[in-house]
Amino acid sequence: MNAPSSMRIAAMRPCCRLLLLGSGQSAVIFPKYPLIFPKCSQIRPVASASAVDESNRRPVAPAIAVSSAGQIRTSVEPSSTKTFEHIYMQGLAGKPLVIERIEPGTLAEPAAVPAVEKDRVPQVPGKEEVEKGRKESEEEKEAWRLLMKSVVSYHGSPVGTVAADDPATVGHMLNYDQVFLRDFVPSALAFLLKGETEIVKNFLLHTLQLQSWEKTVDCYSPGQGLMPASFKVRNMPLADGNEAYEEVLDPDFGESAIGRVAPVDSGLWWIILLRAYGKISGDYALQERVDVQTGIKLILNLCLTDGFDMFPTLLVTDGSCMIDRRMGIHGHPLEIQALFYSALRCAREMIIPNEGSKNLIRAVNNRLSALSFHIREYYWLDMKKVNEIYRYKTEEYSYDAANKFNIYPEQIPSWLGNWIPDKGGYLIGNVQPAHMDFRFFLLGNAWAIASSLTTPWQAEGILNLIEDKWDDIVGHMPLKICYPALEFDEWRIITGSDPKNTPWSYHNGGSWPTLLWQFTLACIKMGRPELARKAVMVAEKRLAKDKWPEYYDTRSGRFIGKQSRLYQTWTIAGYLTSKLLLERPEMASILTCEEDLELLEGCSCSLKRSARSRCSRPAAKSQLLT
Repeated sequence: MNAPSSMRIAAMRPCCRLLLLGSGQSAVIFPKYPLIFPKCSQIRPVASASAVDESNRRPVAPAIAVSSAGQIRTSVEPSSTKTFEHIYMQGLAGKPLVIERIEPGTLAEPAAVPAVEKDRVPQVPGKEEVEKGRKESEEEKEAWRLLMKSVVSYHGSPVGTVAADDPATVGHMLNYDQVFLRDFVPSALAFLLKGETEIVKNFLLHTLQLQSWEKTVDCYSPGQGLMPASFKVRNMPLADGNEAYEEVLDPDFGESAIGRVAPVDSGLWWIILLRAYGKISGDYALQERVDVQTGIKLILNLCLTDGFDMFPTLLVTDGSCMIDRRMGIHGHPLEIQALFYSALRCAREMIIPNEGSKNLIRAVNNRLSALSFHIREYYWLDMKKVNEIYRYKTEEYSYDAANKFNIYPEQIPSWLGNWIPDKGGYLIGNVQPAHMDFRFFLLGNAWAIASSLTTPWQAEGILNLIEDKWDDIVGHMPLKICYPALEFDEWRIITGSDPKNTPWSYHNGGSWPTLLWQFTLACIKMGRPELARKAVMVAEKRLAKDKWPEYYDTRSGRFIGKQSRLYQTWTIAGYLTSKLLLERPEMASILTCEEDLELLEGCSCSLKRSARSRCSRPAAKSQLLT
């Protein structure tokens, strides 16, 4: 204790930690009961997004205090005696608290947004201005009423929306009464586009506090930076036994989910939503907070960790995304790659450049460059590519092999030849050694367009295919999560005879109205909003009458899903977000990413030094529209 200005951690007992603040100040932290006192459960909403030291423009970390009940709380208000200096914190739940001083000058001033770029950002109208706009239809009014009804509050403040509020399922809700990170994204965008920002800000901050909890499966902990799939507000009795209760947030990292799979997409969606919140609300101070910057970096470090995989795509298990059951998408599924690319693009905009982040930014740029080329080159399929695969030679061993993944031409499915149009194409579902998943996945293709993972030429081809195959992908209810369905022996082998993923149901070729907003975003970005309007018109003929189901069954989407929950929140929010985007299409530009030509130049290989480092970077550039 010979340096009173520094902070140290001293272990007391296994059940507690003593936080020494210097000058005789101390506070005891009790990580013994992680469910009763999770690290986010005591974080109260604060009035300001961030306290900022105006003298050097650095975020000021909140002070931590511990109440008489052992509750961790935060405040941005200065202490009556001494305040914390700028600190970086990790691991408030169940682990020793690690605190490192950030020395003066290590946080660079956030890069200023050019005036031209600020002028280009459309201004979001306030709540009153929105309400004075176009007259809402009865379906929209009902949708807003149901969306507001689904809002979950925590200590009196809104923090999210439940997955479904179906009165018919009371008593056997499973986890539909929880707030899912991926499900909340369309709800968040609907609120933001309506001028309501508080719930989104609270959601971002509270889920950030849930990050890296030590929930486990069979005593094995997930990687630091993992975001939960969902959380639930629970009333837990206080330890004093006086029948008092405290609200806590109980996260689920997959340890109680069907299949016990950790969500890969939750952290990616969190970064994407954080960027959207800043651009729509104008509250960029939230992104600059120390804890938020740390959260972004933890997610990126988890995703960018080196491993055995040779590809720039993200290697994941089945059930790690929206398709959260066994459906043969393990490996490098398109949905995860599109979200991964988008999250990297968004994070690159928000990370404050300084000495500590320069290596991370370099890694992000290198991964973006490799990932964009890999997807554009190896996932793209049109008639020209089908003919190439049909004539592939196998067992090619060389750096210049045409059939780099040893794909057997016999893998081309019989339905593909008559399905893919002469003009148009799409990104296939998966590529890995000796395997190409030729199924069409709507979410991955739509988000690849929105994030500019595809070239403009490829994006046009995807929309051309959807328009040409409208009856297959839209039919009586948009939109097919994948096409075609797995049937017969293929269904039995790949899904394990899953009784919920039967052919043309649920994930196996079911129609999901929530995908409307992502399809709308892609259409507006490519200057074809009429396609989105047509799909929305198809949906609104039935959604309200059918009580807003989660999904629809049959090849054309005529039946309400046999196990579909009604009043599904992201069905409601997807419809509302699509309507808002079509009403104000200029808002779509702040939710998407434009083509970055520098990524095509930023190849990390050195062509002149080694024959091992060959790539076809000019091939990707040649596909750009001029």
